[in-house]
Amino acid sequence: MRRSGRIVRQVLDAAKELVAPGVSTMDLERVAERTIRDLGAKSAFKGYFNYPCVLCTSVNNEIVHGIPSERRLLKAGDIVSLDCGVVLDGYYGDAAITVPVGDQVSPELQKLLEVTRESLLRGIEAARAGNTVGDVGAAVQQLVEANGFSVVREFVGHGIGTHLHEDPQVPNYGTPGHGPKLRAGMVLAIEPMVNLGKPGTRVLDDKWTAVTEDGSYSAHFEHCVAVTRNGPMILTE
Repeated sequence: MRRSGRIVRQVLDAAKELVAPGVSTMDLERVAERTIRDLGAKSAFKGYFNYPCVLCTSVNNEIVHGIPSERRLLKAGDIVSLDCGVVLDGYYGDAAITVPVGDQVSPELQKLLEVTRESLLRGIEAARAGNTVGDVGAAVQQLVEANGFSVVREFVGHGIGTHLHEDPQVPNYGTPGHGPKLRAGMVLAIEPMVNLGKPGTRVLDDKWTAVTEDGSYSAHFEHCVAVTRNGPMILTE
C-alpha cells in the first residue's frame, strides 16, 4: 500500500505543477492519467460506479467529486481540490490536496487551506491503536470549529486496502472514545472536507459533484494512514 500511496502522491504532484490561471480541469486530468500509466498503476476512480475520469477536480464551492472538463478554466484566486486513487498489485492508494490558483488567493481562503491541512494532521495523530474512530473525527472537528469553519457531514473518510472503500467509515466529526476501536494493521483514508460557511451540501445534476448548500468555498485534504504498534504511518507521502 505504500507503493500505491507513493504513486498517488506523484500523480497529485504532477497535476499540482500544472495548476495556473487559464488551465482547464481536463488539462489536469490528462497529466494525471498519463502519470498513472507511466508509473504502471491503474486508476481507482475511472469506471468506479461509471465515474468518467481518473481525477476529481473540485473548484471553489465544490466539495468533492467534481468532474474534469475542457470548459472549466481555473482563474486566479480560485482554489481547486485534486483527489486521486490508484490500484497497484491489488492494493489501493487514495489522497487529496487543495491548491490555490495563482498567488492572489484571499487571506480567508489561505486560512481555510491551512486549517484543513492541519486538521488532517490532527486526525492522523489520533489514529493510534487503542483509540477509536470517534477520536479521529473529534480531533478534526475541534480544530476546524475552533477556527470558525464547519465540517461536512454527508461525506466521510473510510477504510482502504484491497478495495477503495472499506469499513470503517471515518467521519470528520465525533465523540472521543466512541465508534469502532482502531487496531494495528488497519489502514484509514482520513479526509477532512471543510467549508468556509455552513456544513450543508447538495449534489448537482451530474449525480457526482457535491457543492456547499450556501455557496461558500470548501477545502479537502486526504492521506492514507496505517495504524501500527508504533503509531500512525502515512502511506501517501
